[in-house]
Amino acid sequence: MPRIAIIGSCITRDLWPIQGEGVADLLYVSRTSLPSLFAEPVADLQIRARPPKSMTQYQHRAVVSDLTKRGLATLLAFRPTHIIFDFIDERFDLLRSGPTLVSESWELLESGYMRQPALKSANRIPRLSEACTDRWISAARELACFLAATPLGDARLILHEAQWAERYLDAEGVETGFSDVEVLAGRAASLSAHNDLLEDYQSVMLDLLPDMARVASPANRIGDVGHRWGLSPFHYVPAYYDDIRRQLAVAGVVI
Repeated sequence: MPRIAIIGSCITRDLWPIQGEGVADLLYVSRTSLPSLFAEPVADLQIRARPPKSMTQYQHRAVVSDLTKRGLATLLAFRPTHIIFDFIDERFDLLRSGPTLVSESWELLESGYMRQPALKSANRIPRLSEACTDRWISAARELACFLAATPLGDARLILHEAQWAERYLDAEGVETGFSDVEVLAGRAASLSAHNDLLEDYQSVMLDLLPDMARVASPANRIGDVGHRWGLSPFHYVPAYYDDIRRQLAVAGVVI
């Protein structure tokens, strides 16, 4: 049976039916960034016994995995037959604290870990900055070496070339342009700038790993006001997910 690992975002995870906390033979590593995956664990971290009431157990586990850098070890232990990458979660700024980097996701801010000494004075590296891009490219190279040097090199690699939708279907089914897009509450984001960055990231990955399969559905890249997670440039209409499922089936991923 295929064992699928996702290193990415809810765009790819939403291809599978939501069944409680997880799906058999599916590993989902999210709310991280390639530079964070390969960074040092946060020192002297006091892990909460349970998440705040505003967070699910999964959201808390994703934050703890990013802080403790468990993602790669978990991936190795899972022994995936296929690994799907999508880079939509690569929209958050990075935080630098001593020798480590973490992803400044909503979940991290909500978790309370930013109040701990190891992260209290962390410095932000803006996602769209040259410094962040340099770190990302370096981590992508490290990823390619890591895959080649481990049993993960036998897995089928797939790049889900997702981007932010420029338009969405409103409640009446009328296409409307997105405006006032935010990455985090109160932080405006440039949709076009993030899409340009995603194109650059995808190009780097394909240069490093040219045998990757590719899936994309630009014609169906339209936001949906009725999406289960709410309106967002990366919460698409059902036709998008249907098309990506068909393409993944060709690569051996049956959902």
